[in-house]
Amino acid sequence: MRTVFKSKPVSFYGLVFLQASLACAGTFTFMGATDKNPLTYAPGEKMVFTVRLLEDGQPVAGKNLAWTRLGDDGKTNQDTAISAADKPLTITTSLKQPGFVHIIVEASDEYGKRLLNDGKLMPLFDGSAGVSLDQIKAWPEPADFDAFWAKQKAKLAAVPMRADLVPVAWDKPGVLLFDVKVDCAGKMPVSGYFCKPANAKPKSLPAHLGFNGYGVTGAVKPWDGAASLSLNINAHGFLNGQPAEYYQNLAQTTLKRYAFIDEENKSPETAYFNGMFLRVMRALEFLKAQPEWDGKTLIVSGGSQGGLQALAAAGLDHDVTRCDANIPWCCDLGGRNLGRLKSEFSMTWFEPLGYYDAANHARRIKCNTAIFAGLGDYVCPPSTIAVLYNNLTVPKKLDFQQGRTHGYTMPNGAIYTLSKNWEENQSISPKK
Repeated sequence: MRTVFKSKPVSFYGLVFLQASLACAGTFTFMGATDKNPLTYAPGEKMVFTVRLLEDGQPVAGKNLAWTRLGDDGKTNQDTAISAADKPLTITTSLKQPGFVHIIVEASDEYGKRLLNDGKLMPLFDGSAGVSLDQIKAWPEPADFDAFWAKQKAKLAAVPMRADLVPVAWDKPGVLLFDVKVDCAGKMPVSGYFCKPANAKPKSLPAHLGFNGYGVTGAVKPWDGAASLSLNINAHGFLNGQPAEYYQNLAQTTLKRYAFIDEENKSPETAYFNGMFLRVMRALEFLKAQPEWDGKTLIVSGGSQGGLQALAAAGLDHDVTRCDANIPWCCDLGGRNLGRLKSEFSMTWFEPLGYYDAANHARRIKCNTAIFAGLGDYVCPPSTIAVLYNNLTVPKKLDFQQGRTHGYTMPNGAIYTLSKNWEENQSISPKK
């Protein structure tokens, strides 16, 4: 539980002064760091976090700070302090086992009210440091993982790939845009926006498949269609480009809490991710069937749920030549059973979810893979990202940013990189 400062009574004149102060307040931010590379601590080694409260980029004194230390060791510590202009808040801790320590700091005024930026609560400092990342254990995958996916591929192959492409007006000269629907196994088709350069020659273009985060929205129009075959699909197979009310209704009815329904997740065949992953595979088949595809370069990318889909795409289809996963969701879902900090946005664990775990698909990936993640992201906890990275056996790169949560990036948060057999000129990674 986070520490909350108790409010003090405020007089009329004090209230007027407080309102005037708020009107004149600048923008509050935290800046946090560790005394060394946060990915390199040894078991039991002292970790020192330093956190400064800033107003318009300058240290600010006299504000209440409350901090919490959580960890993959199950331990929790809390304390309070007063911010100072001449020195940062210092938090010293350690971790005796492979995993991460999570530090949270929040700031409030003299009345115990959380500090505001333009009427909204200022972001917390959320950061982490890790111990022996290469030794963080993964939860075992299903014994019949490959057999299950062979069965799903056979189910997909039984459905002919029929595609409907409806031209869509666009303001990009020389680029053709289509709203595309592709028949698929399961209840829903592939549904997305597909674009390509006009008058492209056969076998002349790379291909790119993009995915989106959790939510009930249509596909987005691809940004790189001037130089490639580019497809972006929505996660559900419904219509694109509809009024907001269409998606709001689905979010409140058919797709309410999708992927979080316990009864569905008790079987791999009924889990919501089943249809989603079938559509991922069919979307790749659609791109590869285009006469303009060069047969060499097939890139997948996405963030959060989109990162999960991108990793599954690369694991399930070895024609993929590059995978970019940003803050990928649903990695090592069973890891919570080993006592580690669990995701703040995760479904109840059932063993069938292992078939859809991005870290398990990572073991099958055959292409260069780049990951970007946040050390303060506990929707996608750093320990799960470490397991994902460890499971990759291909040229790989992981960028961890300090102070980066799932929806917020701390200004000037340092980026720390792990990589193996990675070179920057592998950014295209054509198929050999």
